[in-house]
This record gives sequence, structure tokens and C-alpha cells, in this order.
Amino acid sequence: AETSPTNHNNTLPANLDDPANVRRWLQTYHPKQLALLDNFEISLRLGRFGSDVDGSGGDGSKATSSASSPHQTYQYGRERRLITTRTVELLRAIIGPTRWKTAAQLLTLLRGLGNELHAAGGYREPAIGNMVRRIMYAVRDEADRVSVVDNHTAAEDTNNNAADMEKIDELTEQVSSKLRMAPPPGLTKELSLASMLWAHPQQVPMKHTRQQSGDFNDRIRSDSFGSDSGNLNNNNNNNIAPSDVVPIYPPHFYNKRDDLRQSVMEAIQEMMSELEDLHKNINDQAIQHIHAGEIILTYALSKTVELFLKAAAAKKRKFQVIVCEGAPHFGGHAMAKSLAEAGIDTTVIHDAATFAIMARVNKVLLPAHAVLANGGLIAPSGSNMVALAAKQNSVPVVTVAGMFKLCPMYPHEGQDTLNDLISPSSVVDYSLMGDPVLSEVEFVNPVHDYIPPQLIDLYVTNIGGFQPSYIYR
Repeated sequence: AETSPTNHNNTLPANLDDPANVRRWLQTYHPKQLALLDNFEISLRLGRFGSDVDGSGGDGSKATSSASSPHQTYQYGRERRLITTRTVELLRAIIGPTRWKTAAQLLTLLRGLGNELHAAGGYREPAIGNMVRRIMYAVRDEADRVSVVDNHTAAEDTNNNAADMEKIDELTEQVSSKLRMAPPPGLTKELSLASMLWAHPQQVPMKHTRQQSGDFNDRIRSDSFGSDSGNLNNNNNNNIAPSDVVPIYPPHFYNKRDDLRQSVMEAIQEMMSELEDLHKNINDQAIQHIHAGEIILTYALSKTVELFLKAAAAKKRKFQVIVCEGAPHFGGHAMAKSLAEAGIDTTVIHDAATFAIMARVNKVLLPAHAVLANGGLIAPSGSNMVALAAKQNSVPVVTVAGMFKLCPMYPHEGQDTLNDLISPSSVVDYSLMGDPVLSEVEFVNPVHDYIPPQLIDLYVTNIGGFQPSYIYR
């Protein structure tokens, strides 16, 4: 059973001072939410998310018992929106009933949950981290918004009392001159050199904090200015930041907010509504990008691209689709079958025939695993070959993706960015490895390709079409 909150109000802030303590904090105060997190992590590690999973629960514990294909975990036709929706539902189920009190505690909780999901395999699905970051942004935005309102109110009060303060200063100077004394330090209007230096941010004492991994964080400003007048960090009823913890957020993030929970839950609900209307908002733009008589080439299997093409066909647009099979997973076969059943003229080609057929293509549609901050694209392995062939033949390349796939990271590692290597058993049979020649060959089976922004012409998202340079800005 959960511990009564009245017995641990004093220790609760100390338990949420570090993202590494989130699991222990949930185990102590909210074991039910920890069970939801564990079930979700198990499903994420095993890749048991599927379109036939009951979406009523937010923990992701109800999943298919086994994969229908040995490569189902890495198959690109899977519903990534489902995994993203489950992530948002999990965060809502944890944030809602837990006993955090300030924006700083909630941000620490979200950072800890993000680290947990990333360690459990979230690095394979960047959209999971994107949702955590979006919720953290909503928390910061709400905390800053209230701070601006409070500062505006305080400024009005200061203007109203300015005349009274001037009279008090004049009276103080008169009394001091008569008594031949200097004005009291607390009421002087002249700033001393010491007070000016300590008020400057560069002169504030800094502290280092070390995480469990052993890496040093950036220099963090202390909560005390270290002035001779004493410690300025006084914990009152509105500020519950512990004195022995170096704050990593602005001071107003530690103020207790009764309406913060409701505002955050409303922001999460907006994200849920955005994910529900994702395909509809993208498909409404299909008629603007697909015209009659065009020959469109796509690669492998993608639910978003599939629905985009079907939406254009539903508008009575007659066009032809060429699908690259997408070896070694061959998702293009399932893609072509689904499009043919919808009445679309579809042709399947080998990946090696892409360059030969590109001269006849009017447009290329590529799926997206993630969209990077520089406008680059992480797509299924083999997509870079398609983009290079399109560039050589001056064929426009259009990527169809939801905004939840936009990642705030840059391709510092080139083709290894957000990439993963899987077993080469789908490329070569292990029984052939007895050959003395093949035994000396290193087989690499990457999951993704990085496509630089120079090879992408347009991103079609659920909020409109954008060029890669706009994504960068």
C-alpha cells in the first residue's frame, strides 16, 4: 500500500532531487505507477507493440505473445504512432496520481522517466524521447508564464509605491545628516562595489554535481549568493527547495503550484489529440502533392506513406506507384499488395533497379524514422541510395512524417546517427559461413540510413509542408 503523504512531506522533495532516484521514489511512494513503467519497458525491450494490441491501457502490458515474423521488431511498416501514443498514455498515468508539488520536481520526474525508457530500448524509437521532451517543454512554459504574470503584478505594485519609497529615503537622509551619520546600509541608494559584483551573474559561486555515471554536469549556479549579510536561501512556505541541494532550475520553478497539474494534463491531452488526427491532417494534403498521371516511387513499407497514397487515390487521382522491395526485410512486397488492393496501379522492383527506373519517375516518397534538427532524415536502410539516384536525375524527394518524429539532435556521427546493427542472418545464411572465402567477409546489416538535407526537397507533416531549411530554423 502507498505510504500516507502526511508522513513524508518533508522527505518527498529530497527524493526527487536527482533523476537517478526516480525509480526508488516510485517504488517507495507509488508502486502501482512503477509496475506500469516496468510493463512498458518489458514490451519495449521485446518489441511486442502491434496494431492489434488493445489500446485501452496506457502501460503497454497487453501485447501480442509472439512476433509473426522474425524481423517484426525492426520492420518499418509497424505502427510507430501506436508506440508514441502508448508512451504519452504511460506518462499521463504516472504524472497524474503521483505526489510531485513543483515544476522542478515534475521536470526531475520526467527526466528520470526519459532515462529509464531510453535505457530500455527507447533509443530505437526516437519518438519516445520526443514526447518526453515536449511534455517537459510544456511544464517549463507553464512555469515561466506564471512567473511573468507574477513579475508584472509586482512591477505594478512597485510603481504604485514608488512615491512613498522616495519620501522614506528623503526622510532617512535628513535624519542621518542631522545626526551626522551615514545612511543605514539596508536603505542606502548608492550601490557599493561588493554589492554590484555579487549581483553580477559571473561572480556567483559555482558548484559541480556528479551523476552516478561519473560525468560532470555544466556549472550550476548556487542558490546562495554568498554575501556577507547571510544566507539568502530562506525556505518559506512557497519555496520548498531543500537547502542542501544545488538547484538546476530557476527559483520560481520551486514554487508550489496547485494549478500546474491541471495545465500539464491539458497539454498531454492536446498531444493525444494531435496523434489521433495525425494521419487525417497529413492525408488532407495528398491532393496538393500527387497529380494525375504521375509515376511515384516509394521505398519499403510505411503506414504513413501508404495512407497518403490511398488518400490521393480516393480523390479520383489516377497515378502509378513503383515500390522498391526494401531488402532484406522486403517490406515493399506488403506495401505493394496493400496499394494494389486499393485499386492503385503498383509495380514492385528490385532495389538494384532503382537508378535505372528513376528517369521515368516524377516524384519520390520516402518514409521517416526520425527527422533531425539540421533537416536531415533517418530512413530505412537503402533510402539513401534512392535519394542519391533522385538527385542525379533531378527528381524531387518528398518525405511524409508526423511532427512527433522531429528530434533535437544533429548527425554528428554521420551514418551511425540513431542507427543500429542487427543480425546478418537475413543477408546471408549461416550454413554458408563454412566457406573459407565467406568466413573472411564481414557482413554489416544496418537498420537505418542517414539522408542529408541536401537530398530532401520537402517534408509533408501534419501541420503543413516545410523545406529542410525551415526544420533547421
